[in-house]
Parts: sequence; C-alpha cells; structure tokens
Amino acid sequence: MSNDNPFNILGSDKVPQEGATAVSEENKSNDLNERIKALIGSSDIFLFMKGNAAMPQCGFSANTIAILDALNVKYNTFDILSDMDIRQGVKEFSNWPTYPQLYFKGQLVGGNDIITEMYHSGDLAQVLGA
Repeated sequence: MSNDNPFNILGSDKVPQEGATAVSEENKSNDLNERIKALIGSSDIFLFMKGNAAMPQCGFSANTIAILDALNVKYNTFDILSDMDIRQGVKEFSNWPTYPQLYFKGQLVGGNDIITEMYHSGDLAQVLGA
C-alpha cells in the first residue's frame, strides 16, 4: 500500500470517467419517498454517496466510484451531504443504515462492502450488465 493511497482504494489515482453524472432534485416539494424514488429512477445505476464522483467525501464512496468506473458503466450520483432530509430518508427508505448505497433498476444492491465483494467475485459486472 502506497502513502498516496492510504486506504488502498481501487483506482483512486484515476480521474472519474465520463460515466458519472451528479444529479440534483427538480421538485423538493414532493413527499420525501417520492423525492427518493425520483432520484433512484433517474438512472438504471444510481448511487447515494458522500460528495460526488469527482470529489468523494469519504473512502467508502471513493472506492465505490472507482469500482463503477472500472466497470465502465454510466451512473448517476446524489450527494447526501447536500440534503439532510434525503440523507436520513434514504436510510429509512432502504432500511440500510450506511452510505454509499448503490441501486440497480430501483433495487438496492448494497453498500461498499457488498459492492466490493461483488466486484471481486465478478457478480457486480454480471448484475449491472457491464
């Protein structure tokens, strides 16, 4: 493990690929669950994370971004640090307490640990059609 990559994050020395698109909400007046569903529905592959693909705000988010970029897939992200209602609401919506949270076609795939395991086994590429 090198000093410039202390968390041994996959591909953390690379610039995010063109596949990442940060999204924001269009209608904050809707019910919280409707807002969350609209965000998740904005892309087949959707990631709630801390920060954005160009500047993740935690190692787990950075690792998940690196994995998605390594798979060369297109995905949308939402920075949960930008909206505390969404940040808390997604935890309740998914019944999953931590971030990042990856969704595929509206279904929760999991967090960083699950994503990393699935990536190394080849299951993530198969699920995401990469």
